[in-house]
Amino acid sequence: MADYSTHAPTSRISTGEFTLLVALLMSIVAISIDALLPALDAIRAYIVLAHPNQAQYVVSALFFGMAIGQLICGPLSDATGRKKVLYGGILLFLAGTVLCYVATDINTLLLGRFIQGLGVSGPYVSAISIVRDKYAGNDMARIMSLVMMIFVMVPALAPSLGQAVMWISNWRDIFVLYVFYALMIAVWIFFRLEETLPKAHRIPMSSKGFAEGFKEVISNVPTVCYMICMGLFFGSFIGYLNSSQQIFQDLFKTGEMFVFYFGLLAIVFGAASLVNSQLVQKLGMQHLAKLAIWGIIGSSALFLVVHLSVEVQLWMFVIYASVLFFCFGLVFGNINAMAMEPMGHVAGIAAAIIGSTSSIMSMVIGTVIGQMYNGTLFPVTGGFLVFSCISMLIFSYAQRYQQKNAAETLPEQASESL
Repeated sequence: MADYSTHAPTSRISTGEFTLLVALLMSIVAISIDALLPALDAIRAYIVLAHPNQAQYVVSALFFGMAIGQLICGPLSDATGRKKVLYGGILLFLAGTVLCYVATDINTLLLGRFIQGLGVSGPYVSAISIVRDKYAGNDMARIMSLVMMIFVMVPALAPSLGQAVMWISNWRDIFVLYVFYALMIAVWIFFRLEETLPKAHRIPMSSKGFAEGFKEVISNVPTVCYMICMGLFFGSFIGYLNSSQQIFQDLFKTGEMFVFYFGLLAIVFGAASLVNSQLVQKLGMQHLAKLAIWGIIGSSALFLVVHLSVEVQLWMFVIYASVLFFCFGLVFGNINAMAMEPMGHVAGIAAAIIGSTSSIMSMVIGTVIGQMYNGTLFPVTGGFLVFSCISMLIFSYAQRYQQKNAAETLPEQASESL
């Protein structure tokens, strides 16, 4: 199987700068969501909604656009190179941002968020493909863990940035912040990032090429299993994101301290990613991911029992959420690398299909969980528990499948060598 990571051009960017840039590329998604969370009450006050939970759709609409956009941006990045897709995605993101800025009703706002989602899919898909172009195996998992460590600092800071904008202006000017962020990334790409996919290794964009790439992905059982796990995990996580402002500000009455608690949990996530980057080459990404899944299941089951037994206090929820975020920090980088590992020869299309499918799954799951919010923690906690249990079953099946294939392959290789 071809591995294009060995064909990436000589880099003029250091590993540290490369990791930071990739993290910030992926962070366009995070800042687009998290900086707006403190403004949800202001949006509810400005725009007439049928139900307060409808404000959560500003999160779901972006993920929906991102899910659709990945199917386009993946094949495009394989056909034209990574940088062109990066530029196109940023331009589309800027167009959606302007529409959000001028929106006066919920439909226009959601359309702008959908277009933003289409735009961020370019940087998101290309960032993952760029990493896969340059690295493979546990090296890729290590880089992705470092990326996630830096990436998580954006959601740690983004709500505070959004809150700061609200202090000096109004919720609309959060979209001005998005414009400056996107332009900064575009300038950095232009001057520092080389094209990582040589012309000789590009795949012409065609329905046949996409069909072949799609067949390549869905015929690989471990990749499909890990892709489904990503959708389930991220779905329960989006359910939390959708409900987080209401949980902290309405249920626990934290007020503007919401940004502190949200940022604290994001830092826990980043710390887990750092730990993962140090351990993944020693213990392996599958072993670490499995331990983390058991951590999510165990902590969610215990917290559900506590929730049924006593009135949950803020400190109890913060402890539970900290355990969750630490486990998710071990899961996300590893499981994405595990899904992409066999797909080096079709990295762009594979990243698009894996990302789009898991995003659609997660958007549906997260929206349902968010709309179930009823002033308690049962929907969010139940979502984490149920979907983590399902993920563990699928994850274990993928492991058994790989072990069986490896056992069958060894005698064949031995006979061929004779």
